[in-house]
Amino acid sequence: MMDYDAVLAHVLALLQQEQRIAYRVLKRRLQLDDEILEDLKDDLIYAKKLAVDEEGKVLVWTGGATMLPRTPPSDPQPGQPAIPQDAHPSHVETAPASPPAPNAERRQLTLMFCDLVDSTTLASQLDPEDLREVVRAYQAACAEVIQRYGGHIVQYLGDGLLVYFGYPQAHEDDAQRAVRTGLGIVEAMDTLNALLAQHRGVRLAVRLGIHTGLVVVGEIGSAGRQEQLALGDTPNIAARLQGLAAPDTVIISEATARLIHGYFVCHTLGTQELKGLAQPLLVYQVLQESGAQTRLDVATPRGLTPLVGREEEVALLRRRCDQATTGLGQVVLLSGEAGIGKSRLIQVLKEYVTAEPHARIEWRGSSYHQQSALYPVIDHLHRLLRWHHDAPPAETLRTIEAALAASGLALSEAVPLLAALLSRPSPHPTRP
Repeated sequence: MMDYDAVLAHVLALLQQEQRIAYRVLKRRLQLDDEILEDLKDDLIYAKKLAVDEEGKVLVWTGGATMLPRTPPSDPQPGQPAIPQDAHPSHVETAPASPPAPNAERRQLTLMFCDLVDSTTLASQLDPEDLREVVRAYQAACAEVIQRYGGHIVQYLGDGLLVYFGYPQAHEDDAQRAVRTGLGIVEAMDTLNALLAQHRGVRLAVRLGIHTGLVVVGEIGSAGRQEQLALGDTPNIAARLQGLAAPDTVIISEATARLIHGYFVCHTLGTQELKGLAQPLLVYQVLQESGAQTRLDVATPRGLTPLVGREEEVALLRRRCDQATTGLGQVVLLSGEAGIGKSRLIQVLKEYVTAEPHARIEWRGSSYHQQSALYPVIDHLHRLLRWHHDAPPAETLRTIEAALAASGLALSEAVPLLAALLSRPSPHPTRP
């Protein structure tokens, strides 16, 4: 059989020359079997989008006059059928060796700049080899958090990082992902500093700036070095915001603040003059997560519109709830496509039971923690115990013991288990 790439080159040449070819004629002229023909159709129509099918009988060229094969077809090998001379138009021989550069894209991105504080002082305190190890540990800690939230590290700028959220893969919550990453990096520095203080005698601090806006992103540079960079005001503003941040703080613009409203607790820093901008920019410092998990959690305090067209589903949920209160345990599985109102139905049920004494346990999975099967349990315990992420270990252990004291469980057995689940150091076992 003829090599597939050679067949594809010949078919492209014929299509460009004749514009329309019947499948039967194509099979006869190039002596193709049905399997190769189907592969060509999938490749040209669906993968490369250079042709369209017409009534299942004709292949019609749509790629334009400039779409040429990258390399001319090779001469037939012994035992291969000869290719007609009209399948080798003269212009194929002069086809360019490489395809044209891909077009740049106009996208809305959230950009984050992260930089070490007083890196010059740090360099003067450490031997260059030790400094290299410290910077590598810092970069690794940052990269782990960035990867968790789906960010894309574009450049390592010495001891700084430029990160895109929304390119190359876009998410509906890229601004939230960026802010969670910023807070996560600050938290990761606490863990890293505990190790550095023991082994290097230094402490690291970071500044983070985040801004959301329109950019044009594409390849920049020469053939020897090319990078996918975003151009526009957005990267410049994110860099300026990073310069405004105090050590171990996350600063965001008003554009980003609107997209994360309700999910985080922010403190306004007022309007700030930024170098290169004609107008002052309203700036916020992100303090912590608010605890809101869904859009309904954010919208409920402002009031929700009435739920329409779900009377039967609401009645079913209420009946199951009433049966549960009589001692008949119930399980309801609510599933469906995104956006049909599953969360709103659950909200209606929560409002229904509010007037009666009850205990509600609500666990939610998170796309940010897919590597942890027990994350919903861990998150629920964090909310129940209400401790801050940087609380000292002794304080968190006392909180666990106080929460378990009324349960009747043996603290010597239960506390170490929960401490391990919550990534807290286990208490030393007491000797009799």
